[in-house]
Amino acid sequence: MTRVLVTGASGFVGRCLCARLTESGFDVIAAVRHPLADLHEEQVVVGALAPTTSWGAALAGVDVVIHLAARVHVMSETSIDPYEAFRQVNVASTEALALSAAAHGIKRFIFLSSIKVNGEKTVDAPFGEQDAPNPQDPYAVSKWEAEQVLQRISSETGMEIVVLRPPLIYGPNVRANFLRLMRWVANGIPLPLASVHNLRSMLYLGNLVDAITTCIENPAVAGKTYLLSDGEDVSTSSLIRLMAESMSKPARLWPLSSRGLLLLGRLCGKSAEVERLVGSLQVDSTRFGRDTGWTPPFALQQGVAETVSWYRGAYP
Repeated sequence: MTRVLVTGASGFVGRCLCARLTESGFDVIAAVRHPLADLHEEQVVVGALAPTTSWGAALAGVDVVIHLAARVHVMSETSIDPYEAFRQVNVASTEALALSAAAHGIKRFIFLSSIKVNGEKTVDAPFGEQDAPNPQDPYAVSKWEAEQVLQRISSETGMEIVVLRPPLIYGPNVRANFLRLMRWVANGIPLPLASVHNLRSMLYLGNLVDAITTCIENPAVAGKTYLLSDGEDVSTSSLIRLMAESMSKPARLWPLSSRGLLLLGRLCGKSAEVERLVGSLQVDSTRFGRDTGWTPPFALQQGVAETVSWYRGAYP
């Protein structure tokens, strides 16, 4: 039985992934900061992710490491030196884990990166694996630097590296912008987004964990970097309509041009948030399907409906 260590096991992706791996017959070890009564997999307490974290006990007998733990992208940065804060957790700590994994004879190391490594938006064509990285903020830079560190360790040790760059991940327990958008729709707030015809790729949580599971033993993915998505791009206005339909509510949309929205965002100090609402970010994820035969098990509409169902239960 393949023994898999999952870091970040208590997080949004980690909990779902651990459950899926256990159901699929893998021997799962969940790396956690502290013991969790509601996490049913075998746990190993490693504390906070840091370059000095001791991984010896967690890696004993492990075949594959799935590294999810990270300092995530934050909307309101409070660190005096954001680059250094992200590098300590996302680069130096990843390097320490990978070196320890290689020393323990780990065969494969799967790293969850981010589409932000490619950039913040697309204009003429979707992002692809062949595109030059263009990270724009400390989080994205740290993910790109971590990818480079892992590739170096792979070349020096022979440990197989698989890098996955997802776009926005949504699903039950989602937070941040997707949750905020559902709340607006549920509360019937009129939104000036009827004229927004952008295209954005997203990735349902169930599709992500299925893709990660595919990467554990498939020989075709060794040493490669993949962009992932649901395979269906959607405009912000269409996404709102899908949410409203799943809630059996009207989509209260009214028209304001993208230029007007961006100007309003600048005046309100919310340029980045508005850009994500009106800009496009498309991902070409076909390479992963070609190499592995994988297709997303959940369609976009189903993923949105499942997420809305969770929301209505969590926020009645």
